[in-house]
Amino acid sequence: MAPKLLLLLCLFSGLHARSRKVEEDEYEDSSSNQKWVLAPKSQDTDVTLILNKLLREYDKKLRPDIGIKPTVIDVDIYVNSIGPVSSINMEYQIDIFFAQTWTDSRLRFNSTMKILTLNSNMVGLIWIPDTIFRNSKTAEAHWITTPNQLLRIWNDGKILYTLRLTINAECQLQLHNFPMDEHSCPLIFSSYGYPKEEMIYRWRKNSVEAADQKSWRLYQFDFMGLRNTTEIVTTSAGDYVVMTIYFELSRRMGYFTIQTYIPCILTVVLSWVSFWIKKDATPARTALGITTVLTMTTLSTIARKSLPRVSYVTAMDLFVTVCFLFVFAALMEYATLNYYSSCRKPTTTKKTTSLLHSDSSRWIPERISLQAPSVCIALQNYSLLDMRPPPPAMTTLNNSVYWQEFEDTCVYECLDGKDCQSFFCCYEECKSGSWRKGRIHIDILELDSYSRVFFPTSFLLFNLVYWVGYLYL
Repeated sequence: MAPKLLLLLCLFSGLHARSRKVEEDEYEDSSSNQKWVLAPKSQDTDVTLILNKLLREYDKKLRPDIGIKPTVIDVDIYVNSIGPVSSINMEYQIDIFFAQTWTDSRLRFNSTMKILTLNSNMVGLIWIPDTIFRNSKTAEAHWITTPNQLLRIWNDGKILYTLRLTINAECQLQLHNFPMDEHSCPLIFSSYGYPKEEMIYRWRKNSVEAADQKSWRLYQFDFMGLRNTTEIVTTSAGDYVVMTIYFELSRRMGYFTIQTYIPCILTVVLSWVSFWIKKDATPARTALGITTVLTMTTLSTIARKSLPRVSYVTAMDLFVTVCFLFVFAALMEYATLNYYSSCRKPTTTKKTTSLLHSDSSRWIPERISLQAPSVCIALQNYSLLDMRPPPPAMTTLNNSVYWQEFEDTCVYECLDGKDCQSFFCCYEECKSGSWRKGRIHIDILELDSYSRVFFPTSFLLFNLVYWVGYLYL
């Protein structure tokens, strides 16, 4: 019995040892497979040896091919987003991926690997171009979660260096046609210290690309396109190669149409309502006129808040100013009408006189209503037979009797054949006569009727010239 138990124990122990060996073999196989997926250890050692060898006698303070030929920098820019554009500060924000490519013969190497892709830790160990953005107010590199920089080295010494930048660049906006203006906002860059004899920038083919515009923050503008240029700028430190990208922007009018143009037009139209209100309703017409003037003043102030304090007149300034003049003219129209209406109110004077015709022997009592100053009454071919002295208000001129209490100018102007002293005649009895030749008769009491036609017609004509001139010419 004991030998049988001993035999069973030996059998179980053998099976257990065999199973462990199988598991170890499978683990080793899986481990070997994982090592095969990763880079061979020999290549890691090779890259480390290459970098150590390249940087052993490398001087990052010296540019490539110094003293031999200028270093050529090929530039690529990928525009991630543009905006917002600030008209007050005259600047715009742009987010780009900025790529520079050059050849450094000191970084050539022989290996089965043709490209070395490195991170930002390697950037500070080699020479890189001293590129600056000339019209940037502020610039920021992205550092989250790591510095957004890329460095690639080819075995022939070619180097690609890219980084992501957000730049607030200056853009001198010309606002003469605001808010129907179009602008070319530049992004200018060059070397800070190397003139063209030592460093040359050049654009690669299709070197400027733009991302999808759905994420751009051009709230008031439409992106019309871009163009790039190269020029030589002469300074006291030498001639520099300057690269420029122009972003073409066109302003949208929707916001300003709703906030400024439509309220101004409606305010001008509202001021015309006073032309249909009776001229005797002084409080109503005065309140309406003052309210519209104050409203235009407020709209003018609000419109200026979205603009810098430029010294020239913009298109919006012109429109708001003309609207203000129309509203102010409507108020002055009622002031003129009210003044002349009060001067011409009939003043009836009842007087009883006794007049006797020259061929009659009896008194003719007659009651005459006098209206001054618009009526000039002439009593012709009458003689006074009254034994009493004539009334002091009566005088004789050319066999006619006139009342002296009328203005002398009325006597002068209302006689047929006399020359009217003023270009406009405001007397009802002055509508005919030889003095009328070459002169215009305006009835002040009908000034509202004239205004109902003149104001809308002139404002419509102004709008026609304004919109055609700024939008199509």
